[in-house]
Amino acid sequence: MKIVVIGGTGMIGSKLIHKLTQETAHTIVPASPQYGINTVTGEGLDEVLEGAQVIVDVSNSPSIIDKEAIAFFEKSTINISAAARRAGVKHYVALSIVGADRLPDSDYLAAKYIQEELVCHSGIPHTILRSTQFFEFTDRIAMAATTGAEVHISPAPVQPIAADETVAALAEIAINAPQNKMIEVAGPVAMPMYELIRYYLDEIEDSRQLIQDHHALYFGTELTDQSLLPGPEARLGKIKYEDWFQKQTAV
Repeated sequence: MKIVVIGGTGMIGSKLIHKLTQETAHTIVPASPQYGINTVTGEGLDEVLEGAQVIVDVSNSPSIIDKEAIAFFEKSTINISAAARRAGVKHYVALSIVGADRLPDSDYLAAKYIQEELVCHSGIPHTILRSTQFFEFTDRIAMAATTGAEVHISPAPVQPIAADETVAALAEIAINAPQNKMIEVAGPVAMPMYELIRYYLDEIEDSRQLIQDHHALYFGTELTDQSLLPGPEARLGKIKYEDWFQKQTAV
């Protein structure tokens, strides 16, 4: 079986290609600008999808803070869907974000929801995996929330996950039959985002002042207590943030 990983040179894509290559006998093909594939223009899509049975879209917009993200996911998903139909692809897997359908004031999350809708209406059997925030992005969350020497973080709960556990879920989905539905994956522990960032800043001995702020923005929108939490049917990982962090710093 030929599986094409779109966005295969990013963090998730690279991990997914490695896992599928090491653990399966399938043909795994990366598709990204480094390989001459441009999903926004459609360049190279027909060629790379020729003979593919499965595509896994883990691509990401160059911009996450404005309407460019909407344009990226809209154009890319339309082009990928069209090329996949021409190639006779049997399973379209897309990675999205828990809460993408609840936060329309965020251009980036609205863009991910548009992507989901386009995949669902592509006419191709599909599975969409919604993941919670990755442990690996904790530093980026803190940086995006920093103004001067202050870090303003919402107390809204999150349930972050190790990227490897999201990748494991993607790999399992890719080699199995399409489910034509959304699946959620999350870490084992829910916590206020403020506490997640507090732990990170304390561990790296960061001197910035952490401020709990109910009006702090996340991807351009305020959060409620339900914005980013998975539903009761979510698949839960086993790795806790503290254990993951200590393992990273021990390397």
